[in-house]
Amino acid sequence: MQNYSVFVPKLLPKRELFAPGHRGCIGCGEALAVRLATKAMDENTIIVNATGCMEIIASQYPYTSWRLPWIHTLFENTAAVASGVESAIKVLKRKKRIEDRDIKIVAIGGDGATVDIGLQALSGAMERGHNFTYICFDNEAYMNTGIQRSSATPFGASTTTSPAGKVGKGQFSWKKDMPAIAVAHNIPYVATCCPSYPFDMIEKVGKALAADGPAYIHCLSVCPTGWRCATEDTVKIGRLAVETGVFPLYEVVNGQYKMSMETPELKPLREYTSLQRRFRHLTEESLDLIQERVQLEYNKIAERAACAPKLEK
Repeated sequence: MQNYSVFVPKLLPKRELFAPGHRGCIGCGEALAVRLATKAMDENTIIVNATGCMEIIASQYPYTSWRLPWIHTLFENTAAVASGVESAIKVLKRKKRIEDRDIKIVAIGGDGATVDIGLQALSGAMERGHNFTYICFDNEAYMNTGIQRSSATPFGASTTTSPAGKVGKGQFSWKKDMPAIAVAHNIPYVATCCPSYPFDMIEKVGKALAADGPAYIHCLSVCPTGWRCATEDTVKIGRLAVETGVFPLYEVVNGQYKMSMETPELKPLREYTSLQRRFRHLTEESLDLIQERVQLEYNKIAERAACAPKLEK
């Protein structure tokens, strides 16, 4: 079985492979998450970046924040391009056109490019077993193009295409469970993370890069612009997402679940929603309904972890 304890950060590298000077919004949780993710990488890493916020804010010609080889792709074909890069490197090594060194491929995209438009390509890449890491930076809507709903938008949230309106409903469906979809492909490593827990995130990206085969990371990225929250509350809201059970932190190694942070008693959902104006229209009845669903989904993951053999730290 793969050893996933190969990356335990003691001292973070001082190098910044994602440079400052990008054009992200004030308090952008995704920019913070990308910076932390690159702390687990080195210069032998190729980034394949879907269209979205990060592509726009970090690569406006003639400037770039990337200090790594970087490819921009469309919404729908990020995983396909990463598969092609991985296959091409194998051929070049076999033909001795390049030296046989460890080159990592990391595909990144937002929730729209991952759980919606790019899901077909990602599913195919995972099914074929391509050796690359895919990181979804989930800000729960199409933020770059005007805060439209995606299938990762949480139930009840107000967006420009799921407005609360007079009836005060907002998003009408429950958030798609993309990590579970990745687990169903029987890939070596799947994990959730949030930049509000930086060391947990860096370690998980390191484990994903060390996996022998496809690896999937789902990262919650707080978006003050789309979530209508205070820019200084980005880290606080990310922590509350975990502490309320809205976004549990866990990893799945070869199909075995492990909780990264166990919370015997979850904080009330309202501590999380009250800081975001995208939820301000919700009635007490709606909040109770969401609270019940959050507890149910959290219990499912906790039970899977409790039934699994203990993983090595």
